[in-house]
Amino acid sequence: MRQGLSKGLYIRGKQCPKSLWLHKFKPELKDEVSERQKAAFGAGTEVGELACNLFPGGVMVPFKGLSIAEQVTRTRQAIANGEDTIYEASFEHDGIFVKVDILRQSGEAWDIYEVKGSTEVKPVHMDDVALQAYVLRNAGLDVGKVNLVHLNNKYCRRGNIDPHELFSIADLTKGALEKQEEVAYEVRRLRDMLTGDMPEVGIGRQCSSPYDCDFQGYCWQDVPEDSVFELNGRGIDPFAYYHRGMRRLEDLPLADLNRRQRLQVELHLSKGERINAAEIANFLEDLWYPLVHLDFETFMAPIPLFDNSRPYQQVPFQYSLHIQQAQNSSIEHREYLARPGVDPRPGLIEGLLREIPQDACVLTYNMAFEKGRLKELAKDFPDHAEGLNGILSRVRDLIVPFRKRHAYRWQQRGSSSIKKVLPAFVPGLSYKGMPIADGGMAMAAYHLMCAERDPGKLAEIRENLLAYCKLDTEAMVQLLEQLYELSQV
Repeated sequence: MRQGLSKGLYIRGKQCPKSLWLHKFKPELKDEVSERQKAAFGAGTEVGELACNLFPGGVMVPFKGLSIAEQVTRTRQAIANGEDTIYEASFEHDGIFVKVDILRQSGEAWDIYEVKGSTEVKPVHMDDVALQAYVLRNAGLDVGKVNLVHLNNKYCRRGNIDPHELFSIADLTKGALEKQEEVAYEVRRLRDMLTGDMPEVGIGRQCSSPYDCDFQGYCWQDVPEDSVFELNGRGIDPFAYYHRGMRRLEDLPLADLNRRQRLQVELHLSKGERINAAEIANFLEDLWYPLVHLDFETFMAPIPLFDNSRPYQQVPFQYSLHIQQAQNSSIEHREYLARPGVDPRPGLIEGLLREIPQDACVLTYNMAFEKGRLKELAKDFPDHAEGLNGILSRVRDLIVPFRKRHAYRWQQRGSSSIKKVLPAFVPGLSYKGMPIADGGMAMAAYHLMCAERDPGKLAEIRENLLAYCKLDTEAMVQLLEQLYELSQV
């Protein structure tokens, strides 16, 4: 039996034929869809709907409740009725089904507009539009231009969204037509593959490029603990060593590793640590009191939600502060979490300028992130630029001694992330088991919070967000104390 294909299945098969085979015959082995992924799917739908406003007045071909044949028939009827713009236009050729986001008549030909939520054209997008052109041309349609509609990351919202400013249109006609023979070959290859047993494909970079595969849990189940994939940073290709049988850190020849990776493996094997008290003391000399531990949580949206924001801008909606007047003084905690549905930045700025002493050292963990947000806030809210730039000038970075390996323990597994450093140096404190345990989950929780109408569920989300952000700065307090102790060793 000939297997049907679609745009999504074609792209999946090109990325990894094993993934396509599993999708067709063993879909129950898929990984569970996370809240973060659900939010991304919803955002993609919103982008597609808004892009229709580039060419208003068209007719929509629905997919819910309609078979493929019925969707194709509806599209043909719309063309016959003289419609010049069709959304979700549906075509089938040789068992390959595609839906074109926007199909627009141009003279005697029809132009394809594929909508993506990215801010640039990617190689995988060419495969996508090439397949659409292949199906439409073989289904008897005269295809004119093949276009990709993507977000313009320079767009800054001012009032209502202007779709003509928000979106950019790239002409991919030449590349799409040049790929027509390749498409025909790939279709045959994938169909031949689907007639046999599951293909033997080892794990590799295709597991996460161009998209994260949803069968990683199945395909990676035999990867051992302490595997070569725990090597942190640039260096050897872990896949190459894994497939040569060197699957654990202990299997790796130390001579092949760079200095940082060699240190990781050596300390992993000895279950040891590396402490440079003199360098830690040098780092601490650059800090002063009062000292404020600062952490932001941010969200991103492809379509800017508020004025003075851009596609995928990291918009801070929450902060946590732990404030110390002196090294051994009591610690005050301050926090801010925006109300859902309103621009969080004015309230956040007001809180920062009120709570952070003007002469305080502002300690962050991986300061590039917090400094980036402070710079954007100063730019987007110039009335507060002086105060925000004052904070910015006093930012210091707690990650430095951990990143430079002045303080390193084997439990970090090569990472200087606070999620790894904290349990290594403060064993009783970790993010494990928290309802929100990383920034991605916090971002998804913000979007859930803005959509939630149940007061009880809303209160729970807010409580979890506050607990997570508070732990970030509490962790910094504890780690700083550890550094003071280690500097005396």
